[in-house]
Amino acid sequence: MTSMQKMSVMNVSPAAAERVRGLLATGAEGKGLRVSVEKGGCAGMSYKMEIAEPKRGDEVIDVEGGRVIVDAAAVLYLLGTTMDVKTTQFASTFVFENPNQTSACGCGESVELKPADPEKVGAASQIGSS
Repeated sequence: MTSMQKMSVMNVSPAAAERVRGLLATGAEGKGLRVSVEKGGCAGMSYKMEIAEPKRGDEVIDVEGGRVIVDAAAVLYLLGTTMDVKTTQFASTFVFENPNQTSACGCGESVELKPADPEKVGAASQIGSS
């Protein structure tokens, strides 16, 4: 095996990468789609997204010409998450397949998240790397 790759906090599907590129297409030089979690909603937490520049401690994921920024305070809540896009006849929205989610509210606006155990994540990233 050649050099070890850094484990990414979050996976971004090709459809989500395309949507991020579209959002950043005009006037977002050096910026990205910042993903964070905040307290609120029926289930306790909700995902928040905004166009922003990376801050110290953030995880930056460069995806096919776009950039997703994971807020430093959200890293343990988003470890192992896949960000995708769901499109219906009337809307297109980002969705998160998050292994740290323990429940969600009925309206779909908020979730309950538990932080990932950094020791388990570290052990899992060691598997298969030699």
